[in-house]
Amino acid sequence: MTSGAGDLVVALDLSTTAAKAVVLDAQGVSHGEAARPLATSQPHPAWHEQDAGEWWAAARGAIAGAVEQVDASRVGAVCVTHQRESFVCLGSDGAPLRPAILWVDGRAGAEIAELGTAEVHRLSGKPPDTTPALYKLAWLSRHEPDVLARADRVGDVQAYLAWRLTGRWATSLAAADTLGLVDLASGTWSSELARLAGVRLGQLPELVPTGELIGSITPTAATELGLAGPVPLVAGLGDGQSAGLALRADEPGTAYLNLGTSMVLGVRADAYLADPAFRTLAGMAPDSFTLETVLNAAAYLAGWCRRELGDPALDDAASLAWFEDAAAQVPPGSEGLLTLPYWNAAQTPYWDPSARGATIGWHGRHTRAHAYRSVLEGVALELRLHLENLERATGQQVRTIRAVGGGARSDLWVGIVTGVTQRPVEVCSAGEVSAAGAGLLAHAWLAGHPGRVAAAPPPGQMVAPDPAVAETYGRLFEVYRGLYPSLAGTFASLAAL
Repeated sequence: MTSGAGDLVVALDLSTTAAKAVVLDAQGVSHGEAARPLATSQPHPAWHEQDAGEWWAAARGAIAGAVEQVDASRVGAVCVTHQRESFVCLGSDGAPLRPAILWVDGRAGAEIAELGTAEVHRLSGKPPDTTPALYKLAWLSRHEPDVLARADRVGDVQAYLAWRLTGRWATSLAAADTLGLVDLASGTWSSELARLAGVRLGQLPELVPTGELIGSITPTAATELGLAGPVPLVAGLGDGQSAGLALRADEPGTAYLNLGTSMVLGVRADAYLADPAFRTLAGMAPDSFTLETVLNAAAYLAGWCRRELGDPALDDAASLAWFEDAAAQVPPGSEGLLTLPYWNAAQTPYWDPSARGATIGWHGRHTRAHAYRSVLEGVALELRLHLENLERATGQQVRTIRAVGGGARSDLWVGIVTGVTQRPVEVCSAGEVSAAGAGLLAHAWLAGHPGRVAAAPPPGQMVAPDPAVAETYGRLFEVYRGLYPSLAGTFASLAAL
């Protein structure tokens, strides 16, 4: 199949909150952008679901909206990046059998406790946690067994979109492995992991190497997307690795930091490693791996604090400005107020679904501004814990952090992160960075070197650590380091209630 004469590509990022499409040239310059929102339902506590049909509708609308801003005949390829771990079950007619279950869904605590063994970790690279789909699939097999019994297809977001776009049930290794069903050392579906999840191997999509061709977009789909005709669909990455690729965090000593709804830090590894200090994923580049640390409550927690403690008369922008300004007046260390940011359980390095948030040290001088700064500091202290454990397990030092996400647009928060970690942070928060990674893969395919990206990182602003706060944050970190171990038994008792 030839790629055609197009000099532009469409990169689609289907995140938890929206489908965002960007038309990019080979230099990464945007020529058209559009987005369509996605809604999440919570029918029960800890459940998080979406209508997979809306994934397609939002993707279709976003791509069509971006393509209409350019000469459609110039589009030579499409590539998708997306929210990871989320999955859908399709019937024989291709319709979803139930709402898709998302990465943040926390219903499978019992299955994690029972199935989250050292052997599962060794095979999948994923410590027992709420995010891998394996445990939620096992929950389905026990609580809604007819769904998996009737399902013709079970797959990730990219698999579903690829099927709607090309008619092929396929995805990339670096998109599907976060489901927790891949033997990551061999790069193939694991029959043992599938058995534990209650899934048949025949239900799972074909695995395509990242950056290779999935198929040609069908004429019908091309018309719906506003394309001039069928174009190639290139296999993309999950959104975390895709952002890391755009930030060139595949370079030694460099990490990507997504300070978004969750906090995700990732580095490249050339050999397969499995350790509680990180989760192991398929790599940003062929024949490599990505090691990630995770906290599922970063900007989520900051937003929660503003919403629940703020002035309801203020809109989101005004509330953000008020809290940022007020917290900036609070001294480092929040005058003894310390937050453990486990609002959505603990991931790296404890992997405890029963863990909960805690704020300690309250006294009468503390205000909402102290609480907000303490939340930002708690996330930064958690990042330092992640970094130290990652470096200890790998023997490799992280010298530079390239940061994106909503939190990276906060000068206050970035300053706190550099002060706590005592490492420089390069803020690269402009544009759709995950989509940019997908765009690089599409252009690499058009250039005839699939999966092999050679590009400079996007421009950024380097923020150096302030040595004046190093001692304060160093002493605070020593207290923080002991906080979860002291409270772990209490969290277990609360969960039992």
